[in-house]
Amino acid sequence: MRSSARKELHNRSVISRVRRSEKGLRATLAAGKKEDAAKSLPEVLSVIDKAVKSRVLTRNAANRKKSRLTLAFNRVK
Repeated sequence: MRSSARKELHNRSVISRVRRSEKGLRATLAAGKKEDAAKSLPEVLSVIDKAVKSRVLTRNAANRKKSRLTLAFNRVK
């Protein structure tokens, strides 16, 4: 397997993990389940930080995502 194909496969899996976790958190917030969201928010932020660590996301993009998710969490009553 070519190196570029291997890296593309890895990057795609990391990005899909970020999107899946973000989508799950947003669905929980939309349902108004703040207790469940409070448990999953740190996990989602950790997934985003791991994507930065493996250089799939840039630091600024990760901070923007984390900020928007935290704001959405704080808006839920």
